[in-house]
Amino acid sequence: MLQVQNVSKVYRLYRRPADRLLALLPFSRTAPREFWALRDVNLTVERGEVLGVIGPNGSGKSTLLQIVSGILQPTRGRVVAQGRIAALLELGAGFNPEFSGRENVFLNGEILGIARRDMERVFPEIERFAEIGAFMDRPVKEYSTGMYVRLAFSTAIHVDPEILIVDEALAVGDAIFANRCIKKFVELKERKVTVLFVSHDLGLVKRLSDRAALMIDGRVAAFGNPSEVVNRYVGLVLERQERDQPRGDLPKAGASFRHGDGASEIVSADLFNARGESTRNLEPHDTISIRVRALAKRDLEDPVVGVLIRNRLGIDVFGTNTRIEGVDLGNIAAGEMFQVEFTFDCLLTRQDYTLTVATQHREGYSQDWLDDVLSFSVTDARDVAGLANFKTKVDWRRIQA
Repeated sequence: MLQVQNVSKVYRLYRRPADRLLALLPFSRTAPREFWALRDVNLTVERGEVLGVIGPNGSGKSTLLQIVSGILQPTRGRVVAQGRIAALLELGAGFNPEFSGRENVFLNGEILGIARRDMERVFPEIERFAEIGAFMDRPVKEYSTGMYVRLAFSTAIHVDPEILIVDEALAVGDAIFANRCIKKFVELKERKVTVLFVSHDLGLVKRLSDRAALMIDGRVAAFGNPSEVVNRYVGLVLERQERDQPRGDLPKAGASFRHGDGASEIVSADLFNARGESTRNLEPHDTISIRVRALAKRDLEDPVVGVLIRNRLGIDVFGTNTRIEGVDLGNIAAGEMFQVEFTFDCLLTRQDYTLTVATQHREGYSQDWLDDVLSFSVTDARDVAGLANFKTKVDWRRIQA
């Protein structure tokens, strides 16, 4: 288990290097400017839980991971960690560039207090997972970024950590390596390894995390269900883009998160089957109709209406809008109601899904965006893998050898 208790980190910034020395003198009037990278952060990650940390650059994510890893000391508060911590932080940390990959692996083992014979036992697995070939015996300074990360990640996961700390490790790997890492995360989770990782890949956070934390300006702004936290983050990003535009007074709605400038208001969103009946249960290849009704709060010039379907992990499955489909809504006067209906065949596999709907300006800014406004299920007697369920015809015959 990992607990972050009231952790704060302040950096004292001086205008000139000499001011740092002058501040030590008696009766000095040279005062530094304080920058709080973290303020009163509280987090608990249970044994075997995966916590994803997201947020904009400069929000304190990497500082938090460095404090948890023991690289930095907090100004206030403390970190309680039960078990061995393995960390993969910024590129270049932990490896000596003059040493070979092999030497760095054993050096990391010594730093973590692992006996050399134990490292020799797991070294073939580290080498096999990293897949850097003959470069294992070359100096690390000759490695590409991808090779470095593969070796660092392979070392971190094979030293039997109880807690794994990862900062954007998968962002620089290729697709094949990233897929192997994701599978490894799942395996670590099954082994009850606690994982704390930072990523800008919001889809990955939804897929891997049990819970997520949103960091804003050194504080935890949201904590909980990954899909809801990611929706909150996306909403905040869009709100910052729209902050120069006047915002309407948005009413409460049955959505996990709602944002927009209020130029229009979504009044209803519903899902219908081929018979025109409102439904929350579908079968593969049923005809789906999604009907969105909205009220113009201001005069609108060619607004855009869109829909987005996500699976239960919050991963985007399908999304479209009137602009993509080549439908022009024209000018709509304030006070007018307008309705858009999207109709398509259900090609989804047996899972639970959510529907997100939105009205937007032509430039992409949200007027009214409702995340996960309703949920529905697809039922099927067949066990089809993946997310899509295509109509499939199978032909076969015997061929003479």
